[in-house]
Amino acid sequence: MPRVFIPPLLRDTTGGVEEIEVDGATVRQIIAALETRYPGIRDRLCAGDQLRPGLAVAVNGSVSTLGLLQKVASGAEVHFLPAIGGG
Repeated sequence: MPRVFIPPLLRDTTGGVEEIEVDGATVRQIIAALETRYPGIRDRLCAGDQLRPGLAVAVNGSVSTLGLLQKVASGAEVHFLPAIGGG
């Protein structure tokens, strides 16, 4: 199962849980599994059918450009991060 690390700003939705293992082969499926355990977390991660603006997902240390479609292998680490911008 993938291991998901919950960022500090979302831990109020998980009762303080920092990391959790959930089933899912894509980021979309992982968010659905999180929503089942922690109702309301999907609304904090997604806007419609996409990750919220300003939020990125990293799988095994690589920031994904595929968003919710990103495949996730069993045993992978998934991190939701504030997107970094600048110029």
